[in-house]
Amino acid sequence: MQAFDLYAILPELVLLVVTCLLLVASVYVPERVTSTPGVEQDIFHTPRGVGFVYFFSIILLVYLIIALIGRMGDPSLVAMNGLFQSDPFSNLLKACSCGAVLISLIYSKQYLMDRALFRPDFIVLALLALLGQFVLISGANLLTLYLGLELMALPTYALVAMRHSSEKSVEAGIKYFILGALASGFLLYGMSMLYGVTGSLDLIEIFKTVADPRVNHLVMAFGLVFIVSGLAFKLGVVPFHMWVPDVYQGAPTAVTLMIAAAPKLAAFALLFRLLVNTLLPLLGDWQPMLILLAVLSLFVGNITAIAQTNVKRMLAYSAIAQMGFVLLGMLSVFDDHAFSAAMFYVITYVLTTLGSFGLLMVLSRKGYDCETLSGLKGLNKTHPWFAFIGLVMMFSLAGIPPTVGFAAKLGVLEALVDAEHTFIAIIAVMASLIGAFYYLRVVKVMYFDEPEHEITVTGSGIAKGILSLNCILVLVLGIVPAGLMTICLDAMRRTLLGS
Repeated sequence: MQAFDLYAILPELVLLVVTCLLLVASVYVPERVTSTPGVEQDIFHTPRGVGFVYFFSIILLVYLIIALIGRMGDPSLVAMNGLFQSDPFSNLLKACSCGAVLISLIYSKQYLMDRALFRPDFIVLALLALLGQFVLISGANLLTLYLGLELMALPTYALVAMRHSSEKSVEAGIKYFILGALASGFLLYGMSMLYGVTGSLDLIEIFKTVADPRVNHLVMAFGLVFIVSGLAFKLGVVPFHMWVPDVYQGAPTAVTLMIAAAPKLAAFALLFRLLVNTLLPLLGDWQPMLILLAVLSLFVGNITAIAQTNVKRMLAYSAIAQMGFVLLGMLSVFDDHAFSAAMFYVITYVLTTLGSFGLLMVLSRKGYDCETLSGLKGLNKTHPWFAFIGLVMMFSLAGIPPTVGFAAKLGVLEALVDAEHTFIAIIAVMASLIGAFYYLRVVKVMYFDEPEHEITVTGSGIAKGILSLNCILVLVLGIVPAGLMTICLDAMRRTLLGS
């Protein structure tokens, strides 16, 4: 092992070692259980070690964000005998993933405490899932990509089913596990066919071999179908979307945020590594697949969301439609502006998702989950600032200026038009108009309906402050998006040149 190998995997090593130490440390701190006599439901499990684990997890995530941003200027390098790559693309996505998990933990603290779920195992599982995202984002080998995918998925299955007393949560966990295993099987089978044809697991070697006209194209096409199907499962796009609404609704809101935000960045990285870095010579085969998946996702996601009264389920169908836009950004494969537009889109979508679910958690309280439209009725009359936050998030998801969602959608549409996919761009605009209906319905409920019950705001002052900054950032990046767009474009250009 060379010195640059250790340097390349240093963030992963730090995350792994600290997470394991936190897990071991939490074992030696006993759990304190208190209850109110005569009230069976009023039982509080308060692990005294959770404060220690939570504090050092926050410190760890802040350190990783700073370190990864500092590595943005480093050149691209392939380490660990071709298993791992560190480049500006991976460092930017890793920093954003750390930020998403950090904000998710801050938003989730009070929500988890009210439901006796604020335990060290929750935090450790979230960090292990983040480690899987790190490995997946930097994979330079089919084996590394698959290991990262499983390391990200397995802790997430446990998180979804963590609330054992809830039948919906356990059911969602089982569905997520079974369908996730099926998707992993598809992806693994496609990778095995690639290996059978090319004789290599290395992405660079596969790229060189696939470009050879003597390769058996039929077998490659079959393998590509399985790979795209596995990617579609992980992204949650139509027709492989059946797990998304049930898991979003059944899981505790804090867990829903964990699977709705940071993993989207890793899924985008997997899509980029496999289709662009590896299978670009098969563009004529996988580009029509992406077009079909994207168009179906845009319409099925947006139309089905209209019928939903559960906000989490509505946001699940919204996520399906939003991932359709991300796929559209991958169509202009010879234009680094298109790739950077897709990266900008997924990063800003994660930012908006954090604010949307964070709002639901601060409006929830012990014994009550704010999940339905009726729970948001009249929010402006009692808490106008939080109603404004909800308005900004819905506007951003709908792509209405001056929010960042508008800039993100505009960037993808410009890339489509530049690549002469004008008709697809028109279809995307039509689907967005359909989606605007249910986003604006949420705004109407908050501002014009009468409240049906008392609305309370929970959460710490830090969580409320971060939620407010989240809202301001969505607005600022919408008004001045050039900074983040430039960072995405620079990272994409340097990564493509390095590869």
